[in-house]
Amino acid sequence: MGKSLVTGGAGLIGSHLVKALLDEGREVVIVDDLSRGRRENLLRLGVRVAPIRLDLRDYRQVLQHMDGIEAVFHLAARVGSVESLHSTNMGELLSLQTNLVIDANVFRAALHAGVRKLVYASSVSVYPMELQRSHGAVLKEDDLRFASPEGGYGWAKLMGETQLQLVTGMAVGIARLFNIYGECAEPEEDALVVPALVRKAVLFPQEEFRVWGDGSQTRDLLHAADAVEARTRAEKPDTDDDVRALVRNVIEIVQKHGQLDDTLLTLRDLSLITESFVTTLRGQYHPRIQYPKSATDQNQTGPTNK
Repeated sequence: MGKSLVTGGAGLIGSHLVKALLDEGREVVIVDDLSRGRRENLLRLGVRVAPIRLDLRDYRQVLQHMDGIEAVFHLAARVGSVESLHSTNMGELLSLQTNLVIDANVFRAALHAGVRKLVYASSVSVYPMELQRSHGAVLKEDDLRFASPEGGYGWAKLMGETQLQLVTGMAVGIARLFNIYGECAEPEEDALVVPALVRKAVLFPQEEFRVWGDGSQTRDLLHAADAVEARTRAEKPDTDDDVRALVRNVIEIVQKHGQLDDTLLTLRDLSLITESFVTTLRGQYHPRIQYPKSATDQNQTGPTNK
């Protein structure tokens, strides 16, 4: 395997990603300005590779560390905690300007150095704010037709995606992630929801357990390990052969097992096709949601958590 570079590799997601890549037997270069990332995050996960302190706003420094790199996992960004999400206009402007420079430098240096693959850490913040605030909203690709992202950070991430859509000669993967939690998350007063609640629970009843709002808000939460899986999958785009194999498998399964009832496939058919889909496109996959083997299975009327 070729050498991989992880920007922001000492952060919450980055440290878990570095560990996963090392466990695969890869050689990994870790760069981080250590403004939020910490060496202790890597050590806590058993990673002994020292991060290189690097300012990604300096193109020459970025280019210097691209030599011999096959894959880049670009996680570094100016963002984090409640302070960034509820910033002043000048704070939003600084986030926008800084992230645009960082992304442009990493993309440009990767292309110059002949990097084969780049995976970009985007965000839910690229979606329109009115949809993000809508209870139960399901965000779709079509929702990006009318740009109205969340603050300077959201605009920067959307512009990062736009730059990568124009790239040729390098495979690109983009993963839009939501609220990440997991080991190495800092339980600060202004942290995101899970580490913040953990901190309050530890300090309760010595300190008041205060919750923002009325407690009825909903959030999509993603563990750092699942975020890493999204990153590594985004590095391996599907091929035409994969899709052709999927089509053949779906046709074969539907012809053999398919039964239409008011134009709907049975749960067993859905389960078989889903299994074929994930196996064909992504290799061995173990879903967290299990469907019953048939619609008439005893004591099972829908999805159950494994």
